[in-house]
Amino acid sequence: MGSPDKGGKPDMRDVLKDVENSIQLSDPDPVKRAQIQMRTPLPKRFYKQAAVVQDGDRFAVHLDGKPVRTPGKNLLALPTEAAAKLVAQEFEEQTEVIDPMKMPVLRLVNTAIDGVATDPQAVLEDILRFASTDMLCYRAEGPESLVERQNTHWDPVLDWVQTGVGARFNLAEGVMHVEQPRESIAVLGVWLARRNDPFRLAGLHVMTSLTGSALLALAVEASEIESEAAWLAAHVDEDWQIAQWGQDAEAVARRAQRHHDFVAAVKLLDSLG
Repeated sequence: MGSPDKGGKPDMRDVLKDVENSIQLSDPDPVKRAQIQMRTPLPKRFYKQAAVVQDGDRFAVHLDGKPVRTPGKNLLALPTEAAAKLVAQEFEEQTEVIDPMKMPVLRLVNTAIDGVATDPQAVLEDILRFASTDMLCYRAEGPESLVERQNTHWDPVLDWVQTGVGARFNLAEGVMHVEQPRESIAVLGVWLARRNDPFRLAGLHVMTSLTGSALLALAVEASEIESEAAWLAAHVDEDWQIAQWGQDAEAVARRAQRHHDFVAAVKLLDSLG
């Protein structure tokens, strides 16, 4: 379990990592994770067919007629048929072995059921902590080309947050901490509270973690920005550095895996309606 915070309560980021680790995510770094799993024998595909079966007001995933359980032994059931079909499709796409690295939606759903559902408020608060130091609020002092890129990609999101959500954020140059208005964080908290479904919160948390910006994640969820535009916005600084100095193969692989997980989170959010 993750280490407690100052109030004695476990940090939700550590809790969610612990849940992920229980489903064969053996390292938070996607490249290292892939290397570890290459050395670990993967379970063979033991089923012929994956299907979605309605179970009350939920939609469960079945393998050869038997319901799938999460690592925490909970029924793997989702609130919409479209969401359940995403998981079933990942099971269908497995060939000779079952590779969790190729099942990002399943990993996210397991995290939602076994982790987020036990304490959704903690996940909501963790997203708010990201927002209080959101990447979009920290601007480069130079060079001008980087400043212009940040303004182009980030200002429209902050404009939407102010006009659409009602939260105003302060900007800073460099890395010096800037305090955000308590009222703005409170408004975001109310906005998130309307989205406290464990699956939606799990998707938002993953998108926030991968981009470093809760505001980008909320804008994607609200259809105020296309997901790929948000991904580019999250990497403005990195892409500027790449343009100057290039990048190595490991960095390319790491970003590709993170993008894979980001796309899975977007698909899950879209499937929830």
